[in-house]
Amino acid sequence: MAPSADLGVFRMLLFLLLLRFLPPIEGSQRAEPMFTAVTSSVLPPDYDSNPTQLNYGVAVTDVDHDGDFEIVVAGYNGPNLVLKYDRAQKRLVNIAVDERSSPYYALRDRQGNAIGVTACDIDGDGREEIYFLNTNNAFSGVATYTDKLFKFRNNRWEDILSDEVNVARGVASLFAGRSVACVDRTGSGRYSIYIANYAYGNVGPDALIEMDPEASDLSQGILALRDVAAEAGVSKYTGGRGVSVGPILSSSASDIFCDNENGPNFLFHNQGDGTFVDAAASAGVDDPHQHGRGVALADFNRDGKVDIVYGNWNGPHRLYLQMSAHGKVRFRDIASPKFSMPSPVRTVIAADFDNDQELEIFFNNFAHRSSSANRLFRVIRREHGDPLIEELNPGDALEPEGRGTGGVVTDFDGDGMLDLILSHGESMAQPLSVFRGNQGFSNNWLRVVPRTRFGAFARGAKVVLYTKKSGAHLRIIDGGSGYLCEMEPVAHFGLGKDEASSVEVTWPDGKMASRSVASEEMNSVLEISYPRDEDRLQSPAPLECGQGFSQQENGHCMDTNECIQFPFVCPRDKPVCVNTYGSYRCRTNKRCSRGYEPNEDGTACVAQVAFLGTLGQSPGPRPAAPAAAAAAGAAAAAGAAAAAPVLVDGDLDLRPALRREPLPAAEEGRTEASRGAGGRAGAASQTARPGGPGR
Repeated sequence: MAPSADLGVFRMLLFLLLLRFLPPIEGSQRAEPMFTAVTSSVLPPDYDSNPTQLNYGVAVTDVDHDGDFEIVVAGYNGPNLVLKYDRAQKRLVNIAVDERSSPYYALRDRQGNAIGVTACDIDGDGREEIYFLNTNNAFSGVATYTDKLFKFRNNRWEDILSDEVNVARGVASLFAGRSVACVDRTGSGRYSIYIANYAYGNVGPDALIEMDPEASDLSQGILALRDVAAEAGVSKYTGGRGVSVGPILSSSASDIFCDNENGPNFLFHNQGDGTFVDAAASAGVDDPHQHGRGVALADFNRDGKVDIVYGNWNGPHRLYLQMSAHGKVRFRDIASPKFSMPSPVRTVIAADFDNDQELEIFFNNFAHRSSSANRLFRVIRREHGDPLIEELNPGDALEPEGRGTGGVVTDFDGDGMLDLILSHGESMAQPLSVFRGNQGFSNNWLRVVPRTRFGAFARGAKVVLYTKKSGAHLRIIDGGSGYLCEMEPVAHFGLGKDEASSVEVTWPDGKMASRSVASEEMNSVLEISYPRDEDRLQSPAPLECGQGFSQQENGHCMDTNECIQFPFVCPRDKPVCVNTYGSYRCRTNKRCSRGYEPNEDGTACVAQVAFLGTLGQSPGPRPAAPAAAAAAGAAAAAGAAAAAPVLVDGDLDLRPALRREPLPAAEEGRTEASRGAGGRAGAASQTARPGGPGR
């Protein structure tokens, strides 16, 4: 062979080697499919367990109280479903059968046209109640069929909103809404239900329903409910969409993030006394000109702060990292162009599907006017830099013709790998889909389940897992996220080849518990009980906190400040030491003029972040509704609608019904943001056609 040929072969081998070890280019898509469809074997379409119907929200809880999770599906033009994994048959089976003698029969409630669902312990009996947000075909404003809050009593599930005491109080919501979520607003271990209603003018504010302890007598079976939204500071009129709950701004107390339509988002900061102040504008997440849908909370760059990811309907999707400067909190959108690409998005899920330590983000889209495939991204942590966003191949979960309306993750078969369940509907009846991961089978994992003082799932709790090599990983026990949905009440950690060293749980009331994790406990499920008072009297057990962290006198792991502990750790060319979560970085001693500060590398001066107001300040007046909204609202109030409304991008549009003319080309792709919440005060409900309410 000629020397030139040898050189050519060598260059080709070198090129292939470089491709193998170079990091992926941001926005590039990995070819290996992440998911394989297992619907045909695990949940084959049939009349009883997977009917072809319009479905919406999905939640995960222990319905039969046997220690395993069930998947609860909100059925819109059919019954609600309760899917239990039968280990003998190796498939999911609906236990809410059409038999009045069944303890689960009432959960079916096929009259309700349910869309949102959530579960949590309302009364402190250690068992989660289940809340269904019903619409009865109303798009906004007033509905004609109330929501249902089911409690297990008298050996069956019963609706407590229809109890005499609650009917007399008029607490059952008669408004059209979207998402529902659970929040322990006072840290009592008894949860409230946050209801994101879709207001029509001044009809249908958001609600916050909880047990009234003064009027309840649980020994006599009396559970009185009340709406505390006004006193808690969350009674707002807006086009409510997605809701997620967790210690976002607070160190332990549950805050509430709502991404809305036809108005700014809300970030309700818990004041520690059960009241909230909206901090969305001051924190930079109000996004007033977009139309939110699915939302999830996670720590994407592993800095110990809770970040927010959400999708906007046919608008730019957001990946907000939480920052802090000069004692103020500000979020910064790091979404790449491909990540932020607009789509008709519904549910957004953040989870580690392949147990490789890095979180994936799944966008469940709604194919309405044309195909709209689901999308999957991996967020890869980088030391001293923003995470790398890599697009992945969803495999069978692409579903380009799927009418996606909801979805959850849970490990229903106990193999340590998260399974993905998607619901469909609105404009076309489709069965549920089930997917399993194709990658990461040999990776380590750990699942942590904290409990409340009553023994129920501690939704809203913060779980931090310290590892031997990769630092600290944070999860929030979900109380509501995605869109219309609620994930499993588990902190699922993928660890790759790393191992856990200790775990720490912080409950919404600020109580904390830490414990070591033995090597033999890897690849298992850990239950963490609520700390008892006598536990504080005992000396803390020694913990291995991992690199960058150390155990404090209180027994908990804390970040080690290397800049203080090792004052000369930085070299001369970069003498300034900056402590980071679990590590540190060095930068040059750059001097900047007033109003400027060094960038992270200290190589240039950049303008200081301008903070509009202070944390918790009111975001200011809501922008005026578009003219089309006012026109549609006024005409609807005057009874001018003379034709059936139509669906636009999966959402209801009243204008053709009012004008009897086609939509202009410029209007294509818009949402009902120019409609529902912009109606006039006192307007009645808007009613959807049988194809769906435009959810």
